[in-house]
Order: sequence, then structure tokens, then C-alpha cells
Amino acid sequence: MDNNNTNVESIDEYIAAFSPEVQQILQEIRQRIRDSAPEAREKISYQMPTFEQHGNLVHFAAYSNHIGFYPAPSGIEAFKEELAGYKSSKGAIQFPLGQPVPLELISRIVKFRVAENAEKAALKKEAKKKRK
Repeated sequence: MDNNNTNVESIDEYIAAFSPEVQQILQEIRQRIRDSAPEAREKISYQMPTFEQHGNLVHFAAYSNHIGFYPAPSGIEAFKEELAGYKSSKGAIQFPLGQPVPLELISRIVKFRVAENAEKAALKKEAKKKRK
């Protein structure tokens, strides 16, 4: 199945639309993100499972040949050496189906994004205080 889930309203609904094999991979990624960002909120954004905490942290999605992982350009840049073996672009990484998904790397990227968003939120809050 390709990622054409245009009307899903929850991550559970999104994952349920795929084959059992892909569902298992998506659940593993979801759990790894939850463990790495326990305060993050789940939602669907851009028709993809999304986790947010002080803004979007990461998105992920299943396609016919790969799992797409979207940690923002900063998340890819910070881990570019470890991601060198995967097809990637400015904001996306492709983990081929049929190969192990690097769950430990996903954890570290998510934790990086949590810290990055928290820092941005703190700076924004500080700037707001100064304007008052």
C-alpha cells in the first residue's frame, strides 16, 4: 500500500491501513519515538503520523518500498554521517523495506529534536519577556 491515507484522523487508523509486516515496523518506530519523547503529543499532519512538542518533532510514513522519516533538516544534518547509507534529502530519510530500521538512531534523532525544540521555545519565551 502507498501513503495515500488522506482521511485518517489518528496514528492507529493510519497504521491499520497497511499490511501486517509494515504495521509492525510502523508500531516499532512509533514506540521508539514515544520512548524518546514521552511528553510529545501524537497527531496526523500532512497525512502522516506526527509527534509534536514545542512544534513538530518528527513525521514518519510508509510507502511501497520504504519508510519515510522526517526529522526536519536539522535532524538530518546533525546525524548526516550515520545516515550516509540511506537515501535522504534536505528534510527526509528513506529506510528501505526489507532492511532493519535503525531504531536506536531514530531514538537519538528524536531526542536531538526534543532538545532543539525546547531550546527554541525557551528562546522565544525569553524574547517575549524582554518585549514586555
